[in-house]
Amino acid sequence: MNYYYNTIVNGSFKDIEDKVVELLKKEGFGVLTQIDMQQTLKEKLNVDFKKYKILGACNPPFAYKALQAEDKIGTMLPCNIIIQELSPNNIEVSAINPLISMEAVSNETLKIIAQEVTAKLENVINSITHEK
Repeated sequence: MNYYYNTIVNGSFKDIEDKVVELLKKEGFGVLTQIDMQQTLKEKLNVDFKKYKILGACNPPFAYKALQAEDKIGTMLPCNIIIQELSPNNIEVSAINPLISMEAVSNETLKIIAQEVTAKLENVINSITHEK
């Protein structure tokens, strides 16, 4: 089992990014952070890099349950989604697989929560592939 789920879709980077944010909202997630790696690497290292964004997504009810079950779980929050341009109009979207990351924590309650969050993130990835 991979530590991530991914799909490759055709479209502009911005359109796919907007679609990802919309689909995350449908699954109860908000985007807490956005890191533009292309811009950051240019500013910090003066290197050119492809379009690559990291979205930190949070589903508050599940985050709250997880924090109640394990107070150090914040080290693994939020769930990261990456959007990267492989070539013009060829965009890969990847999401963390919470079940894999939760294997590092011996807590049965967290595994149940991770299963639910995993299903929601899989829905986002599958919806991007099937939406026009």
